[in-house]
Amino acid sequence: MADDAGIINQVLTETSFLYGANAAFVEDLYAQWAENPALVEPSWNAFFASLQEQADQVKRAAQDPAWTPKKVATVRPDWLSALDGQWATVAPAVEAKVSKAIEAKAPGANAEAVRAATLDSLRAIMMIRAYRMRGHLAANLDPLGLDPPKDASELDPASYGFSEADYDRPIFLDYVLGLETATVREILSIVRRTYCGNVGVQYMHISDPAEKAWLQERIEGRDKEITFSKEGKVAILKKLIEAEGFEKFLHKRFPGTKRFGLDGGEAMVPALEQIIKRGGALGVKDIVLGMPHRGRLNVLAAVMGKPYHVIFHEFQGGSSVPSDVEGSGDVKYHMGASSDREFDDNKVHLSLTANPSHLEIVNPVVIGKARAKQAFTLREQPDAGRGHVLPLLLHGDAAFAGQGVVAECFTLSGLKGYRTGGTIHFIVNNQIGFTTSPRYSRSSPYPSDMALMVEAPIFHVNGDDPEAVVFAAKVATEYRQMFGKDVVIDMVCYRRFGHNE
Repeated sequence: MADDAGIINQVLTETSFLYGANAAFVEDLYAQWAENPALVEPSWNAFFASLQEQADQVKRAAQDPAWTPKKVATVRPDWLSALDGQWATVAPAVEAKVSKAIEAKAPGANAEAVRAATLDSLRAIMMIRAYRMRGHLAANLDPLGLDPPKDASELDPASYGFSEADYDRPIFLDYVLGLETATVREILSIVRRTYCGNVGVQYMHISDPAEKAWLQERIEGRDKEITFSKEGKVAILKKLIEAEGFEKFLHKRFPGTKRFGLDGGEAMVPALEQIIKRGGALGVKDIVLGMPHRGRLNVLAAVMGKPYHVIFHEFQGGSSVPSDVEGSGDVKYHMGASSDREFDDNKVHLSLTANPSHLEIVNPVVIGKARAKQAFTLREQPDAGRGHVLPLLLHGDAAFAGQGVVAECFTLSGLKGYRTGGTIHFIVNNQIGFTTSPRYSRSSPYPSDMALMVEAPIFHVNGDDPEAVVFAAKVATEYRQMFGKDVVIDMVCYRRFGHNE
C-alpha cells in the first residue's frame, strides 16, 4: 500500500503542471506544437509527442466552438486612438497617415521637410490630448483660491518641443479641434479657453468614442466660447438677484434661525432654471428633484415657485400644510413641493421630494420615483423611452464623497431593473463638510470622483461665474438627453456664513 502511494505521488508530481488553472495555456501551447513542433520548448515537445494524437484533431480542439459569436469590426479612426491613450499600437499608422496628407499638401517638399512637419503634427496632437486629459487640473475653479496651483508641466508646450519661436508656424492637424491647420498660439488659445478657464471638463475616462466626440464637438473650436444673448444674461442676473435678495432678507429678518442658506452658491438657481428650460425643449415633461437642506428654501421659492409669504409664515412658527397642524410636520428645510413651470411653451412638472437630515438618503427615492413615472408612460407608450422624466439630484461635496448610498445608486444606474435614462447630479461644492476641510475628509482630488466608476462626464465649474455654471448645466442636460447616462456638475463655491445660517 505504501509503495502504491509512493507511485501515485510521483505521478502527481510529474503531471502537476496539468492542473485546471493552466488548461488554457496548455491547450494553446498544444495547438502551436501541432502547427510546428519546433515552436515549443523541447520538454513540451517530448510531452506532446508522447500523447500520440493527430495534429488536425489538436488544431480543431483549440478552435472556438461553433456557437462563438463573430467579432464585428468597429470603425475606429487612427487619430482617436492617439488622443484617448491607445497610442503605442497605432503611432506608426498615424505617422504614415499624417505624412501622406502632408505630402499631398506640399508635393514638392523633400523627405526631411515632410518628416519635420509630421513630427510637428504628432506633437501638437499629443499636446491637445494632454489638455483634454489634464486641463481641468489647471482650470480656474476655486473662487477663494484655497488650493495651491497643481503641477501643470504636462500642459507646457515646451514639453512637446515647442519654443516661443514655433508659436506662429502653421501645423497640420487633420481637423482635430475642427481645424485643418493651426498655429501653436491658436491651439493654446482654444484648449486653454476650453479646458483651463472657469470650466474644467473631465471626460477622457469615457470609453465610448461617440460620447467623447460629441463632447469635443460641443465645447471645442474657434467659435465655442461661452456666450449668452442680452436676454439670457438679464435672465441669469434676475435669478441671481432673486436668490441673493432672499438669503439676505432671511439673514437680517430671522437672525440665528436655522435656514441653511445658499449664500456663496447662488449660481445654482439660474443653473436649475437652465436645466428645466433646456430639458423641456429636449422632451422632458417631468423632473423629480432631491436635495439636502442647504439651499432648499431658496429652491422652493425661486425654482419651485412657493410663495414667499408662506415661507416667512413658517419661519414664525406657522404651518402651510394641514398635516402640520396636528403636529406631524417636519422642519421647513426638509419639506417637499410640486409645481409646473413653462418655458417657450414647454410645460415641465417639478416634484421636490421631502428629505430628512440624512442628506443623500433621498437619492434612491428620487431615482425610484422617476423610474415609476417612466413605467406608467411606457406601459401605454412602449416606444416613449426614458427621456421624458429626469431625476435631478443636488448634493453637498462632503456627503457626495462620503456617503455610501451615492456609490450604490451609481452601481445600480445602468442595470436593467433600475436604469432611468441618466440622472443629473449637481454638487454644491462649498469646500467644507460641516466644519471639516476636504483634505481631512476624502482621499480623492474632487468630491465628484465617485462618478468615474460609471464613466459619467464631470463639469467642474467656478461658482463665481454664473454664466459658466449655466453653460455647464445646459451641456450636461443635452448630454443626458442624448446618451441617457448620468452626468455630474461640480460647482466649486463657498459657504459665506456658518453651518446653520
